[in-house]
Amino acid sequence: MDIVYINDLRVDTVIGIYDWERRIRQTISIDLEMGFDIRPAAASDDIKDALDYKAVGKRIIAHVQASEALLVERLAEEIAGIVQGEFGVCWLKLRLSKPGALRGSKDVGLIIERGTRG
Repeated sequence: MDIVYINDLRVDTVIGIYDWERRIRQTISIDLEMGFDIRPAAASDDIKDALDYKAVGKRIIAHVQASEALLVERLAEEIAGIVQGEFGVCWLKLRLSKPGALRGSKDVGLIIERGTRG
């Protein structure tokens, strides 16, 4: 299984459970590894055979900017569903973090894996 990745995709969104968090936009960071067979794209040298990471990134940005999730868990599951459902990714590993959410920590968040490695 080959892996196409996006690292430290930063998006501003409304996220959090506290009243003050519902009134502001916070930056989240997304790291995404996506299982995808790159051999057809390597052989053809054609983007139509590749996993278009620019299209994936733009779709995630649009969704996250419009989101008003309370929990990072919800947002992570939504992103995973989009990537698998719309881009034909059979496996993914997603790290979603909120920089500065916990005093004394660079960031906090979660890591999920969905699908099966082929």
